[in-house]
Amino acid sequence: MTRAVIIAAPASGTGKTTATLAVLAAFRRQGLRVRGAKSGPDYLDPGFHAAACGMTALNLDTWAMPPDTLGATLNAAASGADLLVIEGAMGLFDGAGTTPRRTGAAADLAALFDLPVILVLDVAGQMQSAAATAAGFARFDPAVRVAGVILNRVASPRHETGIRAGLAAVGMPVLGVLRRDAGLGLPSRHLGLVQAGEQTGLPGVLDRLAEAGGGFDLAAILAAAAPMTAPVGRVSPPRPLPPGQAIALARDEAFGFIYPHLLDAWRASGAVIRPFSPLADEGPDADCDVCWLPGGYPELHAGRIAANGRFRAAMHDFAARRPVHGECGGYMVLGQWLEDVQGTRHRMLGLLGHATSFRTRRLSLGYRTARLRAGGVLGAAGCVLRGHEFHYSTLAHRGDDAPLADLYDAACNALGPAGSRRGGVSGSYFHVIAAESDT
Repeated sequence: MTRAVIIAAPASGTGKTTATLAVLAAFRRQGLRVRGAKSGPDYLDPGFHAAACGMTALNLDTWAMPPDTLGATLNAAASGADLLVIEGAMGLFDGAGTTPRRTGAAADLAALFDLPVILVLDVAGQMQSAAATAAGFARFDPAVRVAGVILNRVASPRHETGIRAGLAAVGMPVLGVLRRDAGLGLPSRHLGLVQAGEQTGLPGVLDRLAEAGGGFDLAAILAAAAPMTAPVGRVSPPRPLPPGQAIALARDEAFGFIYPHLLDAWRASGAVIRPFSPLADEGPDADCDVCWLPGGYPELHAGRIAANGRFRAAMHDFAARRPVHGECGGYMVLGQWLEDVQGTRHRMLGLLGHATSFRTRRLSLGYRTARLRAGGVLGAAGCVLRGHEFHYSTLAHRGDDAPLADLYDAACNALGPAGSRRGGVSGSYFHVIAAESDT
């Protein structure tokens, strides 16, 4: 029987990922089959979860995923594990939109599936006052049960004693303590943590986190986790359906952002996924019937991408016969050129007419609903997709291609047309998470 627990916090930057990795690594060291998941739209943290526990991590998003998709993805995340540890995003109650329990907040998952929450408190500069935060979060929503706290950035035994005294006064258990330790930190860049696969020192950090997590009250954490005694909801495959039956997928340090639940759903529908590396000057398998360029960090590798002639030629040959789609970073590479942070323009594939700039940076972040203007690899005309945008690059030149979709924010405010389509080639900054409707 799988048990499940959510690790959340009052705000971003409090140490949720560090605490989650410590719990995953410590339980794995004990021999438990443990799996991580991420609440909300995040490509980076699940990569660290997978490294810590040796199992693919999935995303659970109450805003973007319709109930059937959410239930099926939660079932898949729990499959094959003794313990599922779900890391929240931002603060526990932070979400978007106005539909109850469909805001994307980790609190939605806690309430919908009766999952207990362990709250990570960054206690730097606090003593007994940390208890006020814990007590407030425990009482804010009666449907959300806070089972205990993990203390982060504890400075000394005296500091810990004072904090524990306050928490004992409000009846809040302390389930773990992380001392101030620069060695437990993970490097970051403009979109968040540096990808797990790029960090050669990650195994050593995970060993240290396993040691730190070994000092947690692991028995109490396991006891607090809720048993998942039956499948949640109707076990239907997440949508959208695969864009083809043989999918050429760009996959390397420049193209790493695609959600595992989508890949799993495509495979479950009979699709075969064949990775290739643009950075290694590889092109898509010519026998595939669609090519997908996911998001990632092309702005960091623009010179190499521009210089890789075999990749360029293979993409043009493929696009002449088969559909090609690019998301965010993939969309940037499909355009005419990409301007890097120094202002150098690098020639991209030119399969679409737009151009992008990383020198002119502006944060675009938030949930998005997309209604497709025409049929293609993402679905039929009028299909409604839910997902998000998260990028710093900007459109330097829109081009004259037809828009791909009409976008709306989480509050249903119209954002106008977005993306591009030309023949069988399409792309946009929009990352797909799930289909809200097929038409």
